[in-house]
Amino acid sequence: MRNWPRLLTLSVPEMLFLARCLAVVAVVRLGLTLSSYNRMRGLVTRLKASDAASIADLRRVAWGVAAAARFVPGASCLTQALAGQYLLARQGNASKIRIGIERHTGPELKAHAWLVSGNHIVLGGSINGFAHLVDHGQ
Repeated sequence: MRNWPRLLTLSVPEMLFLARCLAVVAVVRLGLTLSSYNRMRGLVTRLKASDAASIADLRRVAWGVAAAARFVPGASCLTQALAGQYLLARQGNASKIRIGIERHTGPELKAHAWLVSGNHIVLGGSINGFAHLVDHGQ
């Protein structure tokens, strides 16, 4: 809660966007808990998204989803990637979810998800050290 002063410095459009991101992250988190990844992914990919997103749009979605995820318990990398993909698709912007596993983890398998648009990683951090498994999206 130490970010409350920062929250008060946001403009009204930024606050509204953050509220939308919070709602989307929470719904995706709940959907992944009560349903399945494939069903949630199907809801997102029904949206027709084929345009390339601008860097400004990608940064805005990355900021909003990452900030909102701090307030949603259990908002994993997959939750954030799906929420970001939905927000981009609502604007008509194409993206995909990349899923990979960490290399050299021994007997324990560690998976991770990223949101990728064009050649840009929007959410999920660096792909270094991970083996690419699959891409899902438009």
